[in-house]
Amino acid sequence: MHSEIRSNSDSKPLSLVVVEEQEPMPPQACSESKILRKSPRFIPTPSSDNFMRRSPRFVSAGVALNEKNKQCGTDLKFFNDKSPKRLLRSADNGQLNNTSVKKKSEPSTSVKKKQKQKNDSYLIGDPITAEEAQERWGWRYELKSQRSKGKDCTSNDDDEDKIISNVECHYAEAHIGDCIFCLGDCAYIKGEGAQKHVGRILEFFKTTDGEEYFRVQWFYRAEDTVMQGVAAFHDGKRLFYSTVMNDNPVDCIISKVNVTQKPPKFGLKSNSASSSGFYFDMEYCVEYSTFRSYQIDNSSKVPVLALAPCTETVPTAATVTSLEIIPSCETYKEKLVLLDLYSGCGGMSTGLCMGAKLSCIDLVTRWAIDIDKSACKSLKLNHPETQVRNEAAEDFLELLKEWQKLCKRYAINNKENTRPSRSEVSRSGTNNVSSSSGADIPTGEFEVASVVDICYGDPDKTGKRGLKFKVHWKGYGTSEDSWEPVEGLSNCQERVQDFVIKGFKSKMLPIPGDVDVICGGPPCQGISGYNRFRNVDSPLDDERNRQIVVFMDIVEFLKPKFVLMENVVDILRFDKASLGRYALSRLVHLKYQARLGIIAAGCYGLPQFRLRVFLWGAHPTEKLPQFPLPTHDVIVRYWPPPEFEHNTVAYDEDQPRELEKPIVLQDAISDLPAVQSHEAREEMLYEKPPETEFQRFIRSRKSGNSI
Repeated sequence: MHSEIRSNSDSKPLSLVVVEEQEPMPPQACSESKILRKSPRFIPTPSSDNFMRRSPRFVSAGVALNEKNKQCGTDLKFFNDKSPKRLLRSADNGQLNNTSVKKKSEPSTSVKKKQKQKNDSYLIGDPITAEEAQERWGWRYELKSQRSKGKDCTSNDDDEDKIISNVECHYAEAHIGDCIFCLGDCAYIKGEGAQKHVGRILEFFKTTDGEEYFRVQWFYRAEDTVMQGVAAFHDGKRLFYSTVMNDNPVDCIISKVNVTQKPPKFGLKSNSASSSGFYFDMEYCVEYSTFRSYQIDNSSKVPVLALAPCTETVPTAATVTSLEIIPSCETYKEKLVLLDLYSGCGGMSTGLCMGAKLSCIDLVTRWAIDIDKSACKSLKLNHPETQVRNEAAEDFLELLKEWQKLCKRYAINNKENTRPSRSEVSRSGTNNVSSSSGADIPTGEFEVASVVDICYGDPDKTGKRGLKFKVHWKGYGTSEDSWEPVEGLSNCQERVQDFVIKGFKSKMLPIPGDVDVICGGPPCQGISGYNRFRNVDSPLDDERNRQIVVFMDIVEFLKPKFVLMENVVDILRFDKASLGRYALSRLVHLKYQARLGIIAAGCYGLPQFRLRVFLWGAHPTEKLPQFPLPTHDVIVRYWPPPEFEHNTVAYDEDQPRELEKPIVLQDAISDLPAVQSHEAREEMLYEKPPETEFQRFIRSRKSGNSI
């Protein structure tokens, strides 16, 4: 499966150097560096405490990241983004390079080929009136007026994104081969070699030099996005709308193609309606590797999508900038239930629930799963209302599948069955009969009093895995309860039915449709760069890495409204980011909206840097959650891989911001009493009052003056 899933030093205090090392930089190497990006989308600013986002596109940055990529402002292939606009190159004079337009079967000279291409591809009809052209494409004519005569008539962008400004007039149609193309038509467009890309024609125009161009808005195939090779299992007819567009010579157009807009069908069912043509049901944006639903704007003759910017993040006003107790809402707008996978002690779900309350959403952790027994005990102690299960995620998934079958058999499909259970009959006055019926039980057999729990696996280490019920035996204490295979309870169907009906009503286990939010951080040990024994050749052979697959399998089964997955930043370094791409690809394949961000914990008032990757998923009908903007400046310790710098959560350059100073280790522990090497006390008193807001927050959760 692995094979298929496809610095410079600077002493200036306000600059950030992006390095290629896989391991974090030593703290002393950049202890004074500020989180100020010098990358194709970020620019330095006079203030060290400002995060700046250059622009929503990787163009005209003109910043050298390292010796290997000195011209990142003009050559963007370093970022490994296979968008169509990067694969289609034009020469300085606006003509395609030879490899793009040569017809291998033609032995004629290049001059004759060029003349033949012009004969096959040219604009037709009368030019659009100047008044209409100015109204529809006024920005291009305004750009023309701003250019001085004799200067370069293209915008100062990457050659692939250049805007032709010396426009003379616009046309409504073009003759390409044997077809007539109109504005708004979709077409195959030449790429590198034999590649064909898909785009929508937005303009036809002629320049003052007599050259003929068209402007194209591109569609992405799945493999052209950040998903790359791991998107092989996606529907080949599915495209992704984008707002990426550029100018190209008319002879780049090959032929017409049918592209239709369709609402996303949630789940794995294909959206393909016919054997020909393509469809799109989402937009793709490079910023935060975002896939999201769209809204159709019917007010324009040419189909366009009304979409907000992909760089949308939580407004500054909505961000908590101080470590204060979260206020409670008098009335909640919505109540949601959460399943925490790989929960540990419940830190992720607890923080998520606390954050949800800021938006007056009552998010409650109903279920939690972890393989560590001690972590489960801690979570249950702090969250007694949560159903905590100590089992492997794979076993939990198999249990959910079996539980759904049991609920359909005993609870969902038998709601009309009002027959009282045996336990109810017993309580209504037949206790004496029941207690004396022991004489009818054959010697060596025991009577099932009740079923008290359920699991999937091998809890007694018998070597036989499967669905097991925990049975309480009549006449015995709870210490004698035992796990029994479902096959051994064929004569106790009423007891099983009682258990299932009760569990179904109490939501003991979730079935599809019960869960609103799934969150979790699959194990990172097989991914982290600190692990010198990672399975580089076949990452998914490591059972810990396979938990990402299991996580997405559970999402596929339960179909929650929202998904949040967390992992270390090395998930975007290890094995060419195959595991990170896979997780994103699975969500998109399931028709979830998705967004991937890299967040530094120190940007939110913690005394450590700690970069982490977060992957949001949202049902097509829900609003895709945003990432919260930083509240604090931070001391940079290391940086994400250059390919994913556009996933770093940061401010846009035009966004107002007031960042608090970085929180360092001294801010966290300077109020602690001194501890000697021979210290025997397990509890000590604070010797001085809190000195920082962080310390006051920590103490606010404690009673008394001891630690």
